[in-house]
Amino acid sequence: MGFKENLLKKIQIGRLSRKVIASFGPPGGPGKIDKDAMRSLLEMGPYRYQKERDLDLYIEESEDDKNRILVLDNELPIYRTTVEDVTLRKSPYTKEMLSIGNIIKILKDSDVKISRREESVQMVQQACIDRLDLSFSASDIESIAGEGAASLENGYSEGILESLTLFAELLGYRPSPKALRIRHHEIFGVVAETSSTEIWYGPAVIFSHIDNSLKLIEEKFSSLDPARVEFFRQVAQGKEKPTIEGQEVFRWLQDKVLE
Repeated sequence: MGFKENLLKKIQIGRLSRKVIASFGPPGGPGKIDKDAMRSLLEMGPYRYQKERDLDLYIEESEDDKNRILVLDNELPIYRTTVEDVTLRKSPYTKEMLSIGNIIKILKDSDVKISRREESVQMVQQACIDRLDLSFSASDIESIAGEGAASLENGYSEGILESLTLFAELLGYRPSPKALRIRHHEIFGVVAETSSTEIWYGPAVIFSHIDNSLKLIEEKFSSLDPARVEFFRQVAQGKEKPTIEGQEVFRWLQDKVLE
C-alpha cells in the first residue's frame, strides 16, 4: 500500500482504539467493551486468532514459547506465557483445580499478565501502527493537497474531508473545543489547553457542509476571549474574512507538513 492508504489505516486504527476505550465507561464501572470494534482492531495487527474452551484468544507470536496472548473479554488482559497456561488460569476444568499449584496460578496472574483494559488497547494500537510504512516524500503530500483542491473545485465534500483528515493527522490537528463548535462545520486546528477552563486554539481550518467553503484562521486565540470567539464564528459564517480561503488552504497545509 502507498503512503496515503497507510495513513488512512492509521486513522482508522486510532478511531477503533478510541471507540473501544470509550466503551469501558467511567473508571470503576462494569465496562462492557465494544467487542466488535476490538475484533476489527485486532484483525489489523499481527495477531492469530485461536479458540480455546470458551476463550477467544489473539496471539502475537514470539521467538520463544512465551507469546503475547490477549483474551477478548471485558478486561482485555494480555499475558506473556503459553496458550495452555492462559487456558488454565482463565477457564480451568474442575480436575485442574485439584492441584495447589494450579489454584495459586488461577488466583494470582500478576506473574504473567502484562496489561489490561486501556493499556492493552494502547499496546494493540501501537502493534497495528508498527506494521505500517508511514514514511513519505514531498510528492505524497503534494498529491494529498492536489486531491483536496480538486475536490473543492468540484464540490466533492467526501474528497475534501478525506484530504483535511489526512492533513489533521499529519499535523496533529484536533477537532475544535466545545466552545468553538459550529453546526454543519468540520473544524480542525492546534489545541493548547492552558487550564481546566481556558483553551488556546489555532491555527484552525473550517469546512462548511452548507456551501463547501474552506477557510483558515492562522492566529491563535483563547476560548475565553469573547471577541475572538465571535470573530471565529463570523469567519465560519462568511461574515468576516479569513487569513486564507479556498484551494490556497490546501497549499498552506502542504507547506506546513513539508517545512
